[in-house]
Amino acid sequence: MRNSFAIAMAVLVTTALLGGVAGTAAGAQPTISTEGPTAVGGSAAGEIGTADAPTQTDDACGFPVEVTDATGTTITLNESPDRITTINPSAAQTLWELGEQDRVVGVSQFALYLDGADERANVSAEFGASVERVVDTEPDLVLAPNSSSADVQPLREQGLTVYHFQAATSIDDIAEKTETIGRLVGACDAASETNEEMYDAVDAAENRTGDVDRPAALYPLGGGYVAANNTFIDAIMNAGGTDNVAAEYEAYPQLSDEVILETNPELLLVTDSEATILDQEPYASTTAGVEDNYVVMNRNYLNQPAPRSVIESTTTLSNAVVEIQADSEGSTDGSSGDTDDDSPSDGDDSSGDGEDGSNDGDADNGTDLTTADGNETDGNTGAESPGFGVVAAALALLATGLLARRE
Repeated sequence: MRNSFAIAMAVLVTTALLGGVAGTAAGAQPTISTEGPTAVGGSAAGEIGTADAPTQTDDACGFPVEVTDATGTTITLNESPDRITTINPSAAQTLWELGEQDRVVGVSQFALYLDGADERANVSAEFGASVERVVDTEPDLVLAPNSSSADVQPLREQGLTVYHFQAATSIDDIAEKTETIGRLVGACDAASETNEEMYDAVDAAENRTGDVDRPAALYPLGGGYVAANNTFIDAIMNAGGTDNVAAEYEAYPQLSDEVILETNPELLLVTDSEATILDQEPYASTTAGVEDNYVVMNRNYLNQPAPRSVIESTTTLSNAVVEIQADSEGSTDGSSGDTDDDSPSDGDDSSGDGEDGSNDGDADNGTDLTTADGNETDGNTGAESPGFGVVAAALALLATGLLARRE
């Protein structure tokens, strides 16, 4: 019987990306400044990765504030925005996490699984955001995650205030992104608390798997595409107690069957509760396929660079790693291995929640593919074809219905 581990809570989905802008403009780093006696900014370089890093308090979270985003554009907010539109789900997920959902007036179709999001305007077009729909929400602020790069300029041409985020390729990047959103909406304390919870969950996951063998794992996206190094999914895999067999590649490469067989993962991360990919080659011939080892992840969480995604995904994965080893040791020493059928309770107790959100078309449309992760900044999605651009890759995955919404 397959070792299936599902995750709890359904949170966001991510939108198909097809990002246009190749990374941050001239390598610009987001900066924030305020008028008045209290200077505001995110944690200093190197401080983001700790839960106790000095962060902005709401007392110093005032307005006006000037913010320079990933495109190098400086925007000014004279007062806290009352109407916020998010054009990709990771930003919406973060605002919900900060308790600021009442100010959200527009969301993408992939964020509609969030509690109450269906009462907001759906601003999605067939691809990306609908400029007309976003304008109709009359936003004071538009939040545009990395995968929404192609939508930024058209929205600015309509006179809208748009903050565009740089790619989040690590847990620290997600923390910084969360602090930035908190500062933009005047919820700095909530952002700090959210990041503390996220880092606590990561520490717990790492401690949970500290004394067990780390399985060689792979997250296949379909069509030979996988999540590799320099992606936030790789960071989640590492924190969750696995070693990513695709780590020698960058972003979301397309690997040949031969290369996948050579990497020979012992564990597959899947977002399909039936794990049908294990019955397909080349995966069926890997150790994971032969031994039927997989963990079912909620695609909404796994595919979006936001705090709740990190909390739920690292918890689910680390629990699965521990239980898989327990099952393995139980079968080796002849013990009954009572976690076999009941093991899903570790990550499965929430599967009801997670399944609801994930069956929303989640992962299939959510891998911001290379972008939600910041991969679109590479412009290279194929280990075998370095010249294959992000847009071409995204179109290829969309054509096969396998592009998982990520950002």
